[in-house]
Amino acid sequence: MRHILSAFLLLTVFSIAVKAQEAKDVHIYDPKADAAANIHDAVTKAGKENKHVLLQVGGNWCVWCRRFNTLVTTDAALKGFIDSNYVIVHVNYSPENKNLKVLESLGYPQRFGFPVFVVLDGKGARLHTQNSGYLEEGQGHSPKKVAEFLKQWSPAALNPDSYKK
Repeated sequence: MRHILSAFLLLTVFSIAVKAQEAKDVHIYDPKADAAANIHDAVTKAGKENKHVLLQVGGNWCVWCRRFNTLVTTDAALKGFIDSNYVIVHVNYSPENKNLKVLESLGYPQRFGFPVFVVLDGKGARLHTQNSGYLEEGQGHSPKKVAEFLKQWSPAALNPDSYKK
């Protein structure tokens, strides 16, 4: 029994160490990035490609930010939908760079916590700010809720021609 308990404790410690290492190695956000320039470039690209811009505001320190990123990059349906409809920009918020001027221009989305999502159209107009808490389920984000959010703010959803018979 002692050996089983020792093995379990060792496995638990190893698992925690691996998760801690994974967290350190995640670099979704770049604190040195020029968020305003990245957003400008994304808006230009989105305008040319008839897409919207999805800003994911957060930081490498944020477990929910990492969980969302893992979901939308590993779920084939979500990844495909995003690739077809959005240009993504990761806007850093960390002690090194809070991007306060950019966030001010976006209506202070950080008030919702992190991650927070801001949808811009292909001209740079803010269409929506989404509190990610409404997309959560258990210890992550619900693929169904995320898909619904992405569809509701996609270019087709906001195109009046989509509603004509």
